[in-house]
Amino acid sequence: MTVESHVQELRRKHQSLSDQIEAAARCPGMDDLSIAKMKKEKLRLKEEITRLTH
Repeated sequence: MTVESHVQELRRKHQSLSDQIEAAARCPGMDDLSIAKMKKEKLRLKEEITRLTH
């Protein structure tokens, strides 16, 4: 796997998490801890993308 394809896959996962977080935020019964975990993973992915592209 090339670095470019790895970054592309990380971006796809980042966007997917973003969509999941947005949907969870609209759901009144969603656990705040679950949303926080998703946000933390999204940030980790963003940091990895930044590290690989700079």
